[in-house]
Amino acid sequence: MANRLLIAGGYGVIGSAIARLIRSINKNVEIVLAGRNPEKGAPLARELGHSQTAYLDLTSGQTIENLGELDLIVVALQDPGDVLLQAALTKGIAHIGITKLADELSTLTFAALQTPPKRPIVPLGHAQTGILTFVAAQAAMDFALVESIELASLHDERDLIGPSTLEESEGFISRALLLQDAQWKWVDATQHGRLVRLSGDYSVEGFPMAILDVPNLASITGAPNVRFDFVLGDSIGTRAGKSASQDLYIEMKGFLKTGKPASYRISISDPKGHAHMTALGVLLSIERILGWDGNPPADGGVYLPDTLLPIDTAIARIKDFGVQITTEMEGV
Repeated sequence: MANRLLIAGGYGVIGSAIARLIRSINKNVEIVLAGRNPEKGAPLARELGHSQTAYLDLTSGQTIENLGELDLIVVALQDPGDVLLQAALTKGIAHIGITKLADELSTLTFAALQTPPKRPIVPLGHAQTGILTFVAAQAAMDFALVESIELASLHDERDLIGPSTLEESEGFISRALLLQDAQWKWVDATQHGRLVRLSGDYSVEGFPMAILDVPNLASITGAPNVRFDFVLGDSIGTRAGKSASQDLYIEMKGFLKTGKPASYRISISDPKGHAHMTALGVLLSIERILGWDGNPPADGGVYLPDTLLPIDTAIARIKDFGVQITTEMEGV
């Protein structure tokens, strides 16, 4: 039987990118594009085929009872009351959310402890929904000891989502989570900027965020220093005279398994931009949750990207979709 998916916010910039990427690899899945203005999603539903729109207003106390049976809910919008998470737990539906930061996960934790998930629950409030964490985790495998990880995401105003990201940045560049000298610190992001070195060896000031990659990579690597910064500037694509790309950066320092000190500088660039890379991170989780990767569907539970699917498998899939990963090594 074909799967049936609900994408809340399914005809927005990110939601539509997720829907199109899903359809590109699976012609049979039924996709429900939900939001407060379903008529806006009608052209996309026709384009996708085997899809429909539905009215969904999470601020009105509406439930999903009238939306029929679902295998998975993808939440590509804010759900401050966790309406869709609670519905997923109650009804045994898999759930992917892409908006929650590190200080917003306590409600998910308590809800999942009270109602153990029968299907996977995957919070993907990471940079590009887990892609940055996968690449950093793979790089860390070369190290016996990771001393520091500095992460960054560059947003280009020329990208389709760039202007809205710029407008929202004052809201989410506020309180940030850092791991510094093995101590967790909540800080005022505006007071803790750093210069982020980009491709082409020019630097732009970035500001930290409480994004999920920080605690996720701290738990994977044991590094005593981890931070993630948001940067605005010209992307690799723009500087090459092409369309804006989505660029992520990793600087990792420590001691290799050979005992030598080393530093890795990694750039991750998607020439198709922010929405495509974000959608790709979601697709990786969907494939594993529903068993589209040729394995049985994933069991119930709360998952991180790296606990849901093998890191090497994820990296290979990321490259399949044209994402470019470049690594410079020093001291090797």
